[in-house]
Amino acid sequence: MAKELKTIGVLTSGGDAPGMNAAIRAVVRTGIARGLKVKGIKKGYMGLLNEEIIDMEPRSVSEILQKGGTILGTARCMEFKTRDGQMKGVEICRKHGIDGIVVIGGDGSYRGAQALSRLGVNTIGLPGTIDLDIACTDYTIGFDTAVNTAMQAIDKVKDTSSSHERCSIIEVMGRNAGYIALWCGIANGAEDILLPEKYDFNEQNIINNIIANRKKGKTHHIIINAEGIGHSTSMARRIEAATGIETRATILGYMQRGGSPTCKDRYYASIMGAYAVDIMMQGKTNRVVGYRDGKFVDYDIEEALNMTKGIDSYQWEVAHLL
Repeated sequence: MAKELKTIGVLTSGGDAPGMNAAIRAVVRTGIARGLKVKGIKKGYMGLLNEEIIDMEPRSVSEILQKGGTILGTARCMEFKTRDGQMKGVEICRKHGIDGIVVIGGDGSYRGAQALSRLGVNTIGLPGTIDLDIACTDYTIGFDTAVNTAMQAIDKVKDTSSSHERCSIIEVMGRNAGYIALWCGIANGAEDILLPEKYDFNEQNIINNIIANRKKGKTHHIIINAEGIGHSTSMARRIEAATGIETRATILGYMQRGGSPTCKDRYYASIMGAYAVDIMMQGKTNRVVGYRDGKFVDYDIEEALNMTKGIDSYQWEVAHLL
């Protein structure tokens, strides 16, 4: 299999994440160093179907480590979820001489990679998502940058919230996972943390907590609300009406996806990109690269998709204690 591998492609799919460029750079330069040709596929699976495919050289990925987003672009592609779309993708790979593809993205991107693998195109997935919601890995590309961006923004909101003696509801991203909210809740010293995995939708408990803290002399109240719960603006109106305390909602939104990646995101994404190329050259396909127990590892995509993970009970307990 290793002898047959001559040309590989790399694409980014789904939501962008800081550190994707480091992974792209590692795939390109490792592949070329190993004697392969490398092609960049723009705009994810949509770009594959539209044949937006370019030749990559070492210079193609110069000065991109510090940039957020992805130089290849990304897009959702409903057509690629169909059998016809997947067959078309395979034919385009053959047309361009692409023997294998490194796919950087989340669970949905892995399903596309799995389809390509079943149809004869070697595929390796890298966990590119700020949500940290891929069960087979302790680390996902972009999470570290996103959570630090959110933490810094919350610190600023906390300052003004204290000045005006407000309650602030700050909504962070994460889709249906509460990891960004949990980490920021602990790191920013929030009074309440609302996670999709744990929230019982009992707003009265929050209201009681706000009133009790105000009686103790606390001049602000920070609530970190996960995207999977949402409705921060309407929640703020209800809490203000119930407590008489000025309450404001701040939705951090897509700022968490952007910005220069942290050292950790650059480093881990680089190692993962190189690892993906090397295991593909060993003949592996239909694999997902992960980071578990201090080591870079890989799993079968089907196995990875069937894994589950939730909020660690001890970490959740600590969040309440602190």
